[in-house]
Amino acid sequence: MKSIKLYIAGIVFILASVAIVSCEKTFDEKTLQQTDFTNSTRVQLFLAMVNATRNYVYVDANQVTGSAMSSGSVFPSAANSFVVNGGLKAFLVRDTLSTSTQVPLSFAENMQVGKNYTVFVYDTINTPKQKTVVTNIEVPTDTTARVRFANFVFSKTDVPAVDIFSKRRNVNVFTNVPVTDVTGFIPFPSAFNDTIYVRETGTSNLLATMNSFNPSAKRSYTLVFRGRYQSTSGTVVRTLSSFTNW
Repeated sequence: MKSIKLYIAGIVFILASVAIVSCEKTFDEKTLQQTDFTNSTRVQLFLAMVNATRNYVYVDANQVTGSAMSSGSVFPSAANSFVVNGGLKAFLVRDTLSTSTQVPLSFAENMQVGKNYTVFVYDTINTPKQKTVVTNIEVPTDTTARVRFANFVFSKTDVPAVDIFSKRRNVNVFTNVPVTDVTGFIPFPSAFNDTIYVRETGTSNLLATMNSFNPSAKRSYTLVFRGRYQSTSGTVVRTLSSFTNW
């Protein structure tokens, strides 16, 4: 009798084990997770191109953006970067809608290991262009922030360079910046709640305004002049945008 009981108990144990295994959920990892960052480069992409609505970004034929990007958006959207391995990388920015008239933008960049880059896509959907710059992230030892300026306003004709004026400091913080130039970072007071003006260089001619620019301590920011230079209203109005690099 004892042996029969042990036999039955064994059968019950085996059946229970099979049931547990059959119910166990498995994770089908479609995208390989990266855990080794020793050969990595960090990248942000800002879309200054006018009239862009449904753009996706690919690196080495792999889609890196989750949702579509439109004019004035940055990927990643938070103060972060996406990671690629160092070396020569093939980038593609395109609108995936079958009826889109946007010209795909493809370019290659040699990304150095351990560096941070920002890719600016600019001009129009008919003639898209890009500029890639190194983003030197330095964390201040005091309570200041760091700010740089990028001029990617669009115009079919030559337009003047611009000055960036701080209302609270009553001084130009960047001067004589031509189209497609990106300045270096400068220290900037944090928690300052400033108003920033874009002006034609050497004049008081106002081109764009940013209210309530209030950077956080030890963070790095990029101000971008974008849109159509000749437009003061509408969907491609010239404007001043900002995004956080870190």
